[in-house]
Amino acid sequence: MSRTTEGKRQLTGGRVAHAVLILFAAGSLFPLVWTAIAASGTSGRLARTPPPFWFGGHLVENLEIAWTDANLGTALINTTVVAGSVAAGTVFFSTLAGFAFAKLRFRFRNALLALVIGTMMVPPQLGVVPLYLLIAELSWTDRLQSVVLPGLVSAFGVFFMRQYLTGALPTELIEAARVDGAGSWRVMWHVVFPAARPAMAVLGMLTFVMAWNDFFWPIIALTQSGNPTVQVALTGLGRGYVPDQSVIMAGALLGTLPLLLAFVVFGRQIVGGIMQGAVKG
Repeated sequence: MSRTTEGKRQLTGGRVAHAVLILFAAGSLFPLVWTAIAASGTSGRLARTPPPFWFGGHLVENLEIAWTDANLGTALINTTVVAGSVAAGTVFFSTLAGFAFAKLRFRFRNALLALVIGTMMVPPQLGVVPLYLLIAELSWTDRLQSVVLPGLVSAFGVFFMRQYLTGALPTELIEAARVDGAGSWRVMWHVVFPAARPAMAVLGMLTFVMAWNDFFWPIIALTQSGNPTVQVALTGLGRGYVPDQSVIMAGALLGTLPLLLAFVVFGRQIVGGIMQGAVKG
């Protein structure tokens, strides 16, 4: 339904729409709430049938144990550096490559684009052995650059930016900048990057979350006692004859909170960028 306010038409939802949104919001928040409930109890409390659905009194204690045992302070700093570097590199290089494939004319452009897209179909497990041999040859094992450099460019990012710039960036705008005497880098900084800002925000957000939650390659290249990321550090909480499930949940909660904080701080800018791109499109 809709209503008119001061000459502007404003869309409003009915009771059914609000009920559906509340239901979906509750379903989305339930895993986080359950993690906090599990982190506030003990393993014995979690083993009860039915399981508890309210908070216990050991949340602070379990958080302290997880923070100390898993060395989460160092892990959070490492993960922030890794995820931020991977996101920034992916956005920058993918925008450059996406612009080249979208607006520049050069030989074998379509063949190279097909090759880039084809790499998305190769399972990442196939490249683990040669990649590990390479970082071992460079003496990068258990160093953060071993997980940063392989993720600075992604085929998905190149394809994503290429698709966006094809429709969002008018060729006439580039030609006008060329007529004004702008070089290639000036066109990138003053024309391409401003036009691609909404897609860059979305790609950066997706890449940051994926790099933060990545486990497969960091567990191979890093160690829990050296330079761990959050996901690698959390593996130390599950060791032992009888792992404490509440402490594991507390560690998982600590590893999730920075992502939630990032969404709270930058959520409005990200959504604004998406809407700006939708309007421009």
